[in-house]
Amino acid sequence: MKKTFQKLASVFVLGIALLTACNEAPPVIKDASILPIPVSLKQDTTCFVLAKSTTIGINDPQLKPAAEYLAKILSPATGYSFKVTEGEGNINLGIGTIEGAADAYTLVSNPEGVSITGNTYRGVIAGIQSLRQLFPAEIEADKKVSGMSWGIPSVQIQDAPRFGWRGLMLDVSRHFYTKEEVMELLDLMALYKMNKFHWHLTDDQGWRLEIKQYPLLTEKGAWRKFNNHDRDCIKYATEQDNPDYEIPADKLQIVEGDTLYGGFYTQEDVKEVIAYAQVRGIDIIPELDMPGHMLAAVSNYNGISCFEETGWGSTFSSPVCPGKDSALEFCKNVYTELIELFPYEYVHIGGDEVEKTNWKKCPDCQARMKEHGLNSEEELQAWFIHEMEHFFNSKGKKMIGWDEIIEGGLSETATVMWWRSWAKLAPSQTTGQGNDLIFTPNAPFYLDYTQDKKSVLNIYNYEPMKEVPDADKQHLVKGVQGNIWCEWIPSRERMHYMTAPRMLAIAELGWSANDRKDWNDFQVRMADQFSRLNVMDIQYRIPDLEGFMKNNVFIGEKKVEITCLDPTASIHYTTDGSTPTLESPKYDGNLVLTETTDLTLRVFRPSGKRSDIVKAHYEKTEYTPATTAAPSNPGLKATWHDFKGRKCADIAAAPVKKTYRVEDVTIPRDVKSYIIGLIYKGYINIPEDGVYSFFLSSDDGSMLYIDGKEVIDNDGLHAPGEVTGQAALKKGYHPIEVQYFDHGGGSINLKVCNSNGKEMPFTYLYAH
Repeated sequence: MKKTFQKLASVFVLGIALLTACNEAPPVIKDASILPIPVSLKQDTTCFVLAKSTTIGINDPQLKPAAEYLAKILSPATGYSFKVTEGEGNINLGIGTIEGAADAYTLVSNPEGVSITGNTYRGVIAGIQSLRQLFPAEIEADKKVSGMSWGIPSVQIQDAPRFGWRGLMLDVSRHFYTKEEVMELLDLMALYKMNKFHWHLTDDQGWRLEIKQYPLLTEKGAWRKFNNHDRDCIKYATEQDNPDYEIPADKLQIVEGDTLYGGFYTQEDVKEVIAYAQVRGIDIIPELDMPGHMLAAVSNYNGISCFEETGWGSTFSSPVCPGKDSALEFCKNVYTELIELFPYEYVHIGGDEVEKTNWKKCPDCQARMKEHGLNSEEELQAWFIHEMEHFFNSKGKKMIGWDEIIEGGLSETATVMWWRSWAKLAPSQTTGQGNDLIFTPNAPFYLDYTQDKKSVLNIYNYEPMKEVPDADKQHLVKGVQGNIWCEWIPSRERMHYMTAPRMLAIAELGWSANDRKDWNDFQVRMADQFSRLNVMDIQYRIPDLEGFMKNNVFIGEKKVEITCLDPTASIHYTTDGSTPTLESPKYDGNLVLTETTDLTLRVFRPSGKRSDIVKAHYEKTEYTPATTAAPSNPGLKATWHDFKGRKCADIAAAPVKKTYRVEDVTIPRDVKSYIIGLIYKGYINIPEDGVYSFFLSSDDGSMLYIDGKEVIDNDGLHAPGEVTGQAALKKGYHPIEVQYFDHGGGSINLKVCNSNGKEMPFTYLYAH
């Protein structure tokens, strides 16, 4: 972390050097800090200064929207009115021959002017985003900033994307976002060179797209009474003192005395959003999810479901009936209207999480299976997906589906989005058949998942090609995408908080070549973006505070050491369990504890916006003596239980299936079930007296006990996440127990660090 802050300081010094190198009344020049990192960037000590007379020239009429877009970026904060002209300007945009991937660009700035050349329109847009980031953050202001002059360093940039697909998905069904809120997200995507917006328009909780042939889909299907997700959000808003969880009033209406939540897009709204995205070089991939997740449809029209009664009888509601011609006709009719709206290459059918119980009982479904020689309901789903894909192809479109479309048979032309991280064979099955693949595994690309210290790092260090080891197949990897599922994300502010800064890591993963990526450098550039996001009023999540565990121990007294990557933020705390406010004590680096203390921490941005609450327990203790036992068997004893519960404490009472010896806290290879309980027991050999830090990550729940005392509680059903804790241990053997359960293909890992923070490769032992 010291290197990170030293680098931030050096950026400031270089910025001063550049400032003094510019003309008389020099502008504030920031060092070039671009995210995603370009292929090549060279910088000198001169600068280009934006003036009232600056013009924007284009060498191709198709670039007029790009030039007008650039003018709209630069005009509000400067107060200047920029003329766009065909031919030479002070800032020149051009399309030319640049070798390499599509959307490559060059950017050259010097005191005489700026030149951006792309090999496509989208390449020019990418260059505009780099130019935008060369200006101080205040360029993002929506009104004139007084007392500023505007300059950028002289640079030579050559750049091109690694992947052609750099996407975000927004689920507007669980919670709805207006067209203006969607456009704001598109602006944020464009800033970081993301080019695919996946619009999840329908699901059980709401139908969000106007279909003129079926008006009830939005008249009825776009509105609902508060559901469990809404009630949870209302509860969280109070419990966590966080207004971002509140249900926005503009999404509510009163109908016959009932408060209904919802909203939808008219077809004119969609056309407006599409036009907005096109200027910014973003394709929109629409999704009407089927054959599952169709409650809004089957509840409002007959002849779509297997039976008349529909509802919430299981985790997933009644699907479309693939046995009825009327259901197929409905699906094709709604997609006909969608396809007429969206001028893009792809449509997304969904195809995930289909509850097939009704299909097994439905005479129409069984008749369809007999007619086509289908041996299972999985093959019936594949038949439906293929039928729809043929229809899409007839309309000039290609189909994308979630990785469940592999089951029952994958067509030759479908593109697969791999989301189930536990479906390990899906990437090789897809590319092995010659199909295109988009990486969006739930861990780490689901942006609704709880964030922790590793969330951004896990995205940044993810390498898709490791899942496709055959080099001849790697060209089939189209790229990466983050998914914003919105069950517990009811507002624009909460959506931004869950999306940024994780989306910055996705952007760099998708754009930048592997040999340019560096985590420490990325942290510096990410921190540099925070002032820009503040000006844009983006409620980003401040990266986790560093320097402490969730559960800390100390001997004697403890100086609390906390660092924050965001230089614009302030940290406030309480010790009585109350929620910190701006009036609470401010952490200044001089907090010393002499007794067991519970700290409650909260970080505040300059606008007063606050982070989620962070709790840290500091326990004053003494070193725990080692056991007199001398275990000699290498490894840990792992007991597999037939466990379907939701608390680790209940695992031991479940029937035992098998016992293993494992070298580390890992899932034994032949534990194939997706609903499991495991208990690991043994001893850890502590080399010297000290305070040791433990890092337990799991999906789902886990607990760590040392010497019979709880050190980490990571229990419950949850997405992948890490919890930390410490123990003060004397040299020698200490009994260790880890409890773990999972519902649906999880993971577990335990890491140990010594008093100096260095990770230690421990050898575990156990006794018979």
